[in-house]
Amino acid sequence: MNKTIYHKATETCRELRKRSTPSEEKLWTALRNRKFLGKKFLRQHPLFFDYIHNPSFFITDFYCSEHKLAIEIDSKSHDYQKDYDELRTHIINALGINVIRFKNDEIENDLPDVLKRLEDILTQRTHPIVPL
Repeated sequence: MNKTIYHKATETCRELRKRSTPSEEKLWTALRNRKFLGKKFLRQHPLFFDYIHNPSFFITDFYCSEHKLAIEIDSKSHDYQKDYDELRTHIINALGINVIRFKNDEIENDLPDVLKRLEDILTQRTHPIVPL
C-alpha cells in the first residue's frame, strides 16, 4: 500500500472524527463498543482502491468489516452530488462492500427505525444489498 495515501487517509479520518455532525454522533452512540447486535463498527473508516491505476481512498461514515457494510449519512448537500455518490457506491461495491445510506433527518427524527432497518440488513445477509 502506498504510504503517502495511507498517511493522508489516516489524517483525514482523524480530522473528520473531530468534526462529526450531530447525526453522526447520534448514530455512533448507538453503534459504538459493540452495543448494536454485538457488531464491531468503525467510525470514519478509509477504504483503499486503485482508480485508473492511481491509489486512492474513500472514507465511510461507519464500517462493519464482519458484514462488509459501509454506512453513509447523507446531508442535504448530497442532493446535489448524486452522480458522485453513485460512482462512489459503485466503486465501493466493486471492492465487495455493500453501502446503505441514511439521511440526516432519518437519524435525527427516527433513530429507532434506522436501527431496525440496519438490524434487518445485518440479520438477513444472504444476498447483496441493493444501494438505496
